Amino acid sequence: MFNTSESTPPLGDQGAGAAPRARDLGVPLDGTPGPLNAITDVPGLEVGFVTITDDAPVVARTGVTAILPRGRDRAGLPCAAGVAVLNGNGELTGRSWIEESGQLQAPIAITNSHAVGSVHRGVDRWMAAHHSDSAAAWMLPVVGETWDGYLNSINADTVRPEHAEQALDAASGGPLAEGSVGGGTGMNCYGFKGGTGTASRTVRIGDESYTVGVLLQANFGSREELKIAGRPLGRESRAPNPMETSEWFDRELSGARAVPGAGSVIVVVVTDAPLLPDQCEALARRVPLGLARTGTTGSHFSGDIFLALSTANEGSLGSRMGTTGPVVEQFAHVAWGRIDALFTGVVEATEEAVLNALVAARDTVGREGHESFALPHDEVRAAFSAE
Repeated sequence: MFNTSESTPPLGDQGAGAAPRARDLGVPLDGTPGPLNAITDVPGLEVGFVTITDDAPVVARTGVTAILPRGRDRAGLPCAAGVAVLNGNGELTGRSWIEESGQLQAPIAITNSHAVGSVHRGVDRWMAAHHSDSAAAWMLPVVGETWDGYLNSINADTVRPEHAEQALDAASGGPLAEGSVGGGTGMNCYGFKGGTGTASRTVRIGDESYTVGVLLQANFGSREELKIAGRPLGRESRAPNPMETSEWFDRELSGARAVPGAGSVIVVVVTDAPLLPDQCEALARRVPLGLARTGTTGSHFSGDIFLALSTANEGSLGSRMGTTGPVVEQFAHVAWGRIDALFTGVVEATEEAVLNALVAARDTVGREGHESFALPHDEVRAAFSAE
């Protein structure tokens, strides 16, 4: 039934052609999506997945998601970047350099909490093999994580450096698989099966049209919190919720209990609009507003970390050792007074990406027989059928 270490093509078994998305179930959502309604609507951006689902020798429900903002051929070129945090119980490597320099110079990967080191090493190896000039001195790959230990044998070292390399090799543009794919394979969201979700918005600023794309790994929120377009579908759902209601946590870690809402979310926002690093950070700070539309209040036990970047101004922001390179750089950016359309796009696309992750997910059985049930499509359709 399951395959180990499968590189998932952009349009996989849970892609847009095989499964409905939130809009297909009648959910009324704001804004104008791009043609794919995915982060890959941003020109040149590529995404790759490795999905690891196996039942022996250990039960694995995990994987790696790789994002190349400028594509594989230009992976070493910097992008203006900024980071924001809602709750810090999580990890995003390379964050200090982004905050210091306002730039990102390496691929982005997302995986499970205990695989960060392996994926980091895999990104290093891939860059050394494919972009040796960038890797020759130093690199700071960006690896984010969320916890999949309910369904996945998280301490089994299932994710290895080569899986990160495979995800980067598999990266391409086009429609994307969602739900239980890549790093999102073993994740849960709002007490339902969660995972990977994506969405985009097209925005106008003056005479120019820009794209805002979002990809996230959704592993946050309690069942009672979930709202879809304002409807409290979480608390009204008939789907079982064993992750929050069973005694599994106490059995496995005596004296502890599962906390509803615990978990994390990593969100990557990319736009082709020209932005300053501080403006990228401002976009990242708008991500929680999109998450809040789906109901979350931000748990103390959740790592909610957001990265936003701009693919414009290619060739700028070079940070080179030595005295070569320009002394003064020219850098275009959207005027601060015209940036609100991008803020709106981030909020709208983040909300939809969460819902797409929930809609794409499927019922899953993981380690020790742990079950996670998907958001029932019929409940969503029924809630909006009269609109």
